[in-house]
Amino acid sequence: METPDFGIPPRLARRMSMAEQHEYLRTKLSRRRTLVTAGAVAGGLLTGCSGGGSPSATASTSASATASSLGKVHGSVVAPFGRHLAFGADPKTQMRISWQVPLAVRKPYVRIGTRPEDLSRRIEAEVRDLHTPGMTGVRAALDQYYLHAALDGLRPGTTYYYGVGHEGFDPASPERRKTIGTFRTAPASPERFVFTAFGDQGVSKAAAANDHVLLRHDPAFHLHAGDICYANVNGRGEKSDGYDPAFWDLFLKQNEPVTKSVPWMVTTGNHDMEAWYSPDGYGGQLARWSLPDSGFDPRKAPGVYAFTYGNVGFVALDANDVSYEIPANFGYTDGKQTAWLDRKLGELRADTSVDFVVVFFHHCAYSTSSHASDGGVRDAWLPLFAEHQVDLVINGHNHVYERTDAIKGGQVGRPVPIGASTDPTRDGTVYVTAGGGGKDLYGFPTGVKESYEGHVSERESVETFQWTKSKQSEEEIVEWSRVRYRGFSFLSVEAESGARPRLTVSALAQSGERIDHFEVRRGG
Repeated sequence: METPDFGIPPRLARRMSMAEQHEYLRTKLSRRRTLVTAGAVAGGLLTGCSGGGSPSATASTSASATASSLGKVHGSVVAPFGRHLAFGADPKTQMRISWQVPLAVRKPYVRIGTRPEDLSRRIEAEVRDLHTPGMTGVRAALDQYYLHAALDGLRPGTTYYYGVGHEGFDPASPERRKTIGTFRTAPASPERFVFTAFGDQGVSKAAAANDHVLLRHDPAFHLHAGDICYANVNGRGEKSDGYDPAFWDLFLKQNEPVTKSVPWMVTTGNHDMEAWYSPDGYGGQLARWSLPDSGFDPRKAPGVYAFTYGNVGFVALDANDVSYEIPANFGYTDGKQTAWLDRKLGELRADTSVDFVVVFFHHCAYSTSSHASDGGVRDAWLPLFAEHQVDLVINGHNHVYERTDAIKGGQVGRPVPIGASTDPTRDGTVYVTAGGGGKDLYGFPTGVKESYEGHVSERESVETFQWTKSKQSEEEIVEWSRVRYRGFSFLSVEAESGARPRLTVSALAQSGERIDHFEVRRGG
């Protein structure tokens, strides 16, 4: 007999829409809140402020407090869900495993091994419980329990088997074997690997379908360019935005078929500023995600970090810090993020093992769709991208696919038609808006047609706008909009090393049909 699950029974879930699943789960979790003591709630808030103790210290305190809240509920009936992986700062030797439970549990842990029948290594997990109080604009007060295990000292290029558990729930026991998952560390020197990317996902049938198509491409990892879940409705970074924390439970369940084996490397969008948790709104991010600690201040800016996989250096940024369009967190790092970016790009370019540098963040540097281009991003970061010859920039924010020509000095450095090759040392940088992850789609300016592989519509210019420091939009006529597609989609990028390294960038529709492709080669 299967152990009872606090989620939605599979037979019932198959008959329900995503909205119906959301309401079902929200109601069940809200009722279960009565099992959590007031003392546990008081000890469990993870503020995410820049002062105070570390996240680990806060979580340790809350773990001991919330363990007593189990009461009569035995650990055997509390089923983990929402497993999601992320690399540590070194993908060859570090993995972070995160998951959720609907109630507090005792002694959570991860078992790992190189064979599914031998999960002998046991690593203690950290509890980060998150309390969302009832207040105006919040759909329901809710206590959520996120667990995290840091795996270090792993072997490069190795497949590991793992199971998550707690007192009363042992993933190595015969009845739990079906919960065992796998992950693979980065090889020491991969000749070839694939990564995928999109932004603006949310919870929907389209989002789940994108996950399914993405998984078929067997990516080594996935980049998420922000606006992760949309529990925050309006995305202005204010408590008046409207908020439903139970959307996070649905999101993590929706993505688990992928994220339990594919590291999900997220950064921060405007809908991810959740003002209910901390002054900057990142207390929720700190509770839910364990990301590389390679940024300038992982507690202050959890969506800012870097890692290197094979011959490619990746840099995640928080564009809320520089956005002219949505200024709730404008300047919150006091320039520290931009100074760190300059140093990090310099380090990557000085590393002889790194052929390419890919930067990803949420707000668009170049786009013609609904939010258009953010002048704050252009002013703060584009000079650094040019100085350090960044090879590819990936954004979200606009819920479309749009790709520029190579841009140099704010103008077209070289046209990059579909199927062409570009050299950033000569031509400039290509910018991709990959905002078709699953949320409701946008369009393009009136009279501007889509133009994508097999359906090319040539035009010399597009009338659009950019956001300025005065918080007003400024019209501009641009010539860099090369590919435009209004549909759910994602990027699939193949990186190759060797004598002639290259990035082969493809954009795929939800049907699996290719809508764009081009190559990046340096110095050749």
